[in-house]
Amino acid sequence: MLVLLPPSEGKASSGDSGPVLDLPGLSLPGLNAVRERVIDSLVTLCEGDEVKALEVLGLGPKLRGEVLRNLELRESPTLPVAELYTGVLYDSLGLHTLDKAAGERADRSLLVFSGLWGALRPTDRIPPYRLSMGVRLPGLGALPALWREALDAELPELAGDGLVLDLRSSAYGAAWRPVGAVAARTATVRVLHEREVDGVVKRSVVSHFNKATKGRLTRGLLESGAEPATPQELAEVLREAGWTVETNAPAKRNAPWGLDVVVSEI
Repeated sequence: MLVLLPPSEGKASSGDSGPVLDLPGLSLPGLNAVRERVIDSLVTLCEGDEVKALEVLGLGPKLRGEVLRNLELRESPTLPVAELYTGVLYDSLGLHTLDKAAGERADRSLLVFSGLWGALRPTDRIPPYRLSMGVRLPGLGALPALWREALDAELPELAGDGLVLDLRSSAYGAAWRPVGAVAARTATVRVLHEREVDGVVKRSVVSHFNKATKGRLTRGLLESGAEPATPQELAEVLREAGWTVETNAPAKRNAPWGLDVVVSEI
């Protein structure tokens, strides 16, 4: 099973210890040529006019420290991906608190997408940075289009013959879309918050519930040791774990399944 996760804007500080970035040592080395191009463009942007850099990165003046972080990408101490990302999804997932067996499953099955790095394993060490997939870097353009060819070359083999559980947001999903037989074994998840309003049951997508549920769902799968081979088997595993899951079969052949996970108050 391969689980595709979005990154988080929130990141821990690397402090004063830890090795600096070792780009050749990152997983998926076939992505390194694009990683070099993105790093060079980002650092060049942040070396220039600060106001422009903030505008391109979609940041307000109070986040100018993020520009300084980007300037130090090659010199800053690094952290494992499992410790770097914070925020609702990663706090709920709690990678650093998994037991040994679940941690080993996480290292084998999780893939975190990134506008800067393409995709990473939990054990990869990177410095804190700020670059969302929606940014258009000068000279490079839209990041999903930039990453697509390299990810298309790497990820089908990584997915193998197993299930792909896609928990990414749409921006990161645009960087790699499973096709063919891989798509047929892919399940995308939508979290619906169900509540009663004036006697009427309503469902909506709420960011907090979406992220928290995806984190908890992933942690539960890692701790259970379950290895569903198809989207249908995944739905049954989640139901047995107490989740309310509704399946949506693809409208055409070799397209992903949709799973709606319905939650109330968490």
